[in-house]
Amino acid sequence: MRRLITILIGMAAVLVAAWTIYQTSSSEPQKNGAIEAGAIAPEFTAVNSAGQQVKLSDYQGKVVMINFWASWCTPCVREMPMINQIAQTYQNDVETLFVNVGEAKGTIHEFMEKQQFEFPVIIDVTGKVSGLYRITGLPATMIIDQKGIFSHILLGELTKDIPLQQWLEQTVQQKN
Repeated sequence: MRRLITILIGMAAVLVAAWTIYQTSSSEPQKNGAIEAGAIAPEFTAVNSAGQQVKLSDYQGKVVMINFWASWCTPCVREMPMINQIAQTYQNDVETLFVNVGEAKGTIHEFMEKQQFEFPVIIDVTGKVSGLYRITGLPATMIIDQKGIFSHILLGELTKDIPLQQWLEQTVQQKN
């Protein structure tokens, strides 16, 4: 009887292992993995610091650059002036969405005032938007093409060595 129970437990363990392997090797994208270039950008609706509702679909047909950041994140603070400058340079061709992750409107307002930035910030205090985009660390910058597909993803700090402007130009030119 013990031998039969041992065999049944062993068979159950093999079936569980086989099922797990099957699920992890499935061709469908993993919910817990990072988003990759070529994937469709998830739709979201949020409110920005100016009190306006923002939806990704509002920018359909345009190139969108999304930057996820927080004021406590030193690399985010370091890269913010460069991203802001690039956003201003490409403002006619690219919509830039700055998404603050996890901070209250007052904290964001204080930071923006201190740094003398005047652009609206999407407030993602609950992490809903960053969760959709599978953000696990800050900063993160993503470029979405005119069809709503990620063309470039930068997880980590933007530096002068990273060709963000070149990526934006390539993505903008894809519509031609």
